[in-house]
Amino acid sequence: MAEVKVSEVKDLTRVERIGAHSHIRGLGLDDTLEARGVSQGMVGQEKARRAAGIILAMIKEGKIAGQGILLAGQPGSGKTAIAMGMAKALGEETPFAMMAGSEIFSLEMSKTEALTQAFRKAIGVRIKEETEIIEGEVVEIQIDRPATAGAAAKTGKLTLKTTDMETVYELGVKMIDSLVREKVQSGDVIAIDKATGRVTKLGRSFTRSREYDATGPATRFVQCPDGELQRRKEVVHVVSLHEVDVINSRTQGFLALFTGDTGEIRAEVREQIDGKVQEWREEGKAEIVPGVLFIDEVHMLDIECFSFLNRALENEMAPILVVATNRGITTIRGTNYKAPHGIPLDFLDRLLIISTEPYKEEEIKEIIKIRCLEEAVDASPDALDLLSKIGVETSLRYSIHLITSAHLAATRRRKTAGGGGGWWWRLRM
Repeated sequence: MAEVKVSEVKDLTRVERIGAHSHIRGLGLDDTLEARGVSQGMVGQEKARRAAGIILAMIKEGKIAGQGILLAGQPGSGKTAIAMGMAKALGEETPFAMMAGSEIFSLEMSKTEALTQAFRKAIGVRIKEETEIIEGEVVEIQIDRPATAGAAAKTGKLTLKTTDMETVYELGVKMIDSLVREKVQSGDVIAIDKATGRVTKLGRSFTRSREYDATGPATRFVQCPDGELQRRKEVVHVVSLHEVDVINSRTQGFLALFTGDTGEIRAEVREQIDGKVQEWREEGKAEIVPGVLFIDEVHMLDIECFSFLNRALENEMAPILVVATNRGITTIRGTNYKAPHGIPLDFLDRLLIISTEPYKEEEIKEIIKIRCLEEAVDASPDALDLLSKIGVETSLRYSIHLITSAHLAATRRRKTAGGGGGWWWRLRM
């Protein structure tokens, strides 16, 4: 069998934008899975949040794999917010894939391929490997640069120490470049991966803490390592099956992860990867991490998609499927039959249904307060009352969208944001 390549993909540091659900940090439950009134950005919906918390506990214990959850309720009743809260509560390592029901209809790939890729994004593989690292405090760095361009390549020496020993290492060109790139200097505690040559700066040694009167906020002081300089360390990587598929689907597959141009992936590639992952599981090198796939507006799927989902949920490596809809009795796409939520009855039987209720005016007011804090907007009590009233009469989304617009209008008129109600009504008109 050909070798399967696995590469860990990390998101680049990015500026976090304020989104519709960026204020949500979890489900807001206590240790007994009871919902708090206002917690972790969640307001109200105590029954739905408690039900989601029980399902999360079952997911963590591995008792609910291959089942589905349906979030049903009116528009603007917090279905997507509950799904986002579930994703946050699961933690960083658990894969969470999110898509809308209309995303699968594309000219570039078939519906089943789009659903397969979504399922594979929500299945993680935790791979364990032992690597040799050199960890110690930098005592001295010597770099000998040639006097002329045509001379030999630059060389150097690196002196590292722990509390028990000290060693001098000869440096090559690539190692010197890595140290220069990381801005390593005397007094830093570093770790060097022997297999890849990657240099990681762990911080400054406590013994050098008095060298400077002032240090930046990024400076972290750590203890000098003890014991041997060279040691074996277990490293854990978590990648999704889709990332492994893309990397092995073409020569420059790694670049496709950044461009998003993955295209259709052959079934032979997936079978080969599944076989290799199964080997790793038997050898104890890897384990499967079932994640969560959230499909919003599930009523937009047609009968062929539901047939595919029926079969996909029976797979042993299936993720937890969470779907949401705001429809009642409606026609199933691709047929002339009507069914609850536009979902065929045989698929509906596989789902646990969580119902959401419309928000009350007090709950809408609390949500608007949280959004004002998130968007750094000062709103007066009159403005909050008015926005809550608008949220009851129209929708929560509309009143939330008014916050930034009204704040900009008030700033331009050199008024306190939210002061007075007249211009809020003019903005609404």
